[in-house]
Amino acid sequence: MKRLDWTSVGGIAGSSAVAAGTAWAIGHGSVHVLALPVAAWAMAAAFAMQWIAFVPAFVLRSERFYDLTGSVTYVTVAALALAAGRQIDARSLVVLVLIVVWAGRLGTFLALRVRAAGKDARFDSIKRSFVRFLLAWTLQGLWVSLTLSAALAAMTATARQPWGAWGWIGLCVWATGFGIEAVADEQKRRFRADPAHRGTFIDRGLWRWSRHPNYFGEIVLWVGVALVAVPVLTGWQWVGLISPLFVILLLTRISGIPLVEARADEKWGGQEDYEAYKRATSVLVPLPRRRS
Repeated sequence: MKRLDWTSVGGIAGSSAVAAGTAWAIGHGSVHVLALPVAAWAMAAAFAMQWIAFVPAFVLRSERFYDLTGSVTYVTVAALALAAGRQIDARSLVVLVLIVVWAGRLGTFLALRVRAAGKDARFDSIKRSFVRFLLAWTLQGLWVSLTLSAALAAMTATARQPWGAWGWIGLCVWATGFGIEAVADEQKRRFRADPAHRGTFIDRGLWRWSRHPNYFGEIVLWVGVALVAVPVLTGWQWVGLISPLFVILLLTRISGIPLVEARADEKWGGQEDYEAYKRATSVLVPLPRRRS
């Protein structure tokens, strides 16, 4: 138990250090407030909001408002960065709108899903441990900070550029990813709501072409945000492009696909139809089904 607790403490410290390093990098060429770059204040706010929300969550041993807190943090941090940056232009406003629309839809969807299920199984083994549960909330602060890094760099940069081709390309890419994610989530929601499908896996709609189309859409939309930010990035601010790379790493190697695939294998592993679906269907990128 002690080893596990010390590992969690190390994770909390490491997450804070990574966010601080990223804030330092994208803070170059950024508007400063009280001698610190606005990006640093924004990332500090992201962590502070998680730690404040952790207190009632731990007292109640509840994870029900975890995802909703994450979405609110995205919107709050982005809005504060834009206001504090004092460099409001078309690019900054568009980036804020993209974040608000995405966070509003996904946060609502996840909150309703947890409410319907009654709990989030990811937290069953950790929410009674102070340090492990705190680590989960701290990691959400890191998730917000790194995912928003390109957006924060764009909204707080002292350099300004016309909207231009990069802006339109990024907006189109974002819209594509947002549409894919939203449609995939809605298709799965309707599938699960149908009693006839209880205990079965979804293999229709976008899910016929990819086993995780929602995650693909998530990755694509953050690539879009990064493309919108590109024209104003200079020097160390290019570190902000860690945003889509972090999302890819998170969803394909850490908490996304690996966890969902493991749960699916526990439920349906060994079933002929499920194994055939896995063999024929792309893991992430929607593609025509392979012949078994």
